[in-house]
Amino acid sequence: MKLLLDEMFAGLKEYFEILGWEVVTAQEAGLRGVKDRAVVEYAIKNNLLLVTEDQKPAELAELKGAKHILISSALIAKIADEQIKEKYPDVTQQ
Repeated sequence: MKLLLDEMFAGLKEYFEILGWEVVTAQEAGLRGVKDRAVVEYAIKNNLLLVTEDQKPAELAELKGAKHILISSALIAKIADEQIKEKYPDVTQQ
């Protein structure tokens, strides 16, 4: 599976590639500034998994049956919390 990184995640391309993913950014695909629906349709047409932080394209992808992942603020906080607890088990929450 190849990933389509929405505009805000273009800077993560190299990281995903190091992790073994094939990646295309929205910018590389000519999708800079286009409507969310066009991004989702591009992902479907090219069998890409859309990675976005925006609710609307994630919802459109859900409605269209497109593969996608929403990187929400809540998800980022959860990951950070897990990492803090793993790295610093002696630190307590107050």
